[in-house]
Amino acid sequence: METHFLLVLITAIFVSISASLLGSFVVLKRMSLVGDALSHVALPGLAIGILLHFDPFIGAFIFLFMAITGIWFLKYRTRVPIDALVGIFFTSSLALGVLLIPQQDLLEAMFGDISTITISQSIISIIFSLILLVAILIIYKKLALNMVSDELSHSVGIDNKKLDFVYLFIFAVAVAIGIRFVGALLMGALVIIPAASAKNVSKSLSEFMVWSVVFGVISAISGTYLSYTLNLTPGPLFILSGALIFVLSSVFRWLKFV
Repeated sequence: METHFLLVLITAIFVSISASLLGSFVVLKRMSLVGDALSHVALPGLAIGILLHFDPFIGAFIFLFMAITGIWFLKYRTRVPIDALVGIFFTSSLALGVLLIPQQDLLEAMFGDISTITISQSIISIIFSLILLVAILIIYKKLALNMVSDELSHSVGIDNKKLDFVYLFIFAVAVAIGIRFVGALLMGALVIIPAASAKNVSKSLSEFMVWSVVFGVISAISGTYLSYTLNLTPGPLFILSGALIFVLSSVFRWLKFV
């Protein structure tokens, strides 16, 4: 029991670090609702994996990759705003996923269940979380400049189209990893809530990124501990822990300016 608890805890910490760090840019780019909707695109992939008896999270990534490729392509080939494009992919994928996924597996697909993770799945999740962490740290300055102005970033030699695709690809990988822990329904919150909390207490981009990770890790630790203590599903507890941190950070910000 203790060994498995530590396995789950360590995996949850690594996944929360990559998701929270990504979330800081999701919030800054004002793509919170877009990010939340994009996580639901994984549902048909999960369903196909379950029906064909291969790892559902491989299926989730395949569908997410197709979706972000489609969104990225249509963003530069049509006049449709990116939030509308994500909405089209989101609603279509959600409808298809609910139709395909077996009823008995629907709850886990929606809310995740990290308590059933194996050692091999844990190692894979940690490795990909580290890769995401490194990738975000490599491109974060370009992302920050891109958020200020497309024209400014282009003037210093940044390929905005390529950067957009890399950003969406990182998001797809993060969702594919995190969906095992909190499910398709709550994945957006895992990315967004720690970053939203960090925004209340940060004065600079570097502080914002650090606090986002700190709050994400606290949510992961407290959610994992409560799930084992209370024998409840971990995913919702991760999110509720994060929501409590957001409330406390909001109170802190309010008191600071009173």
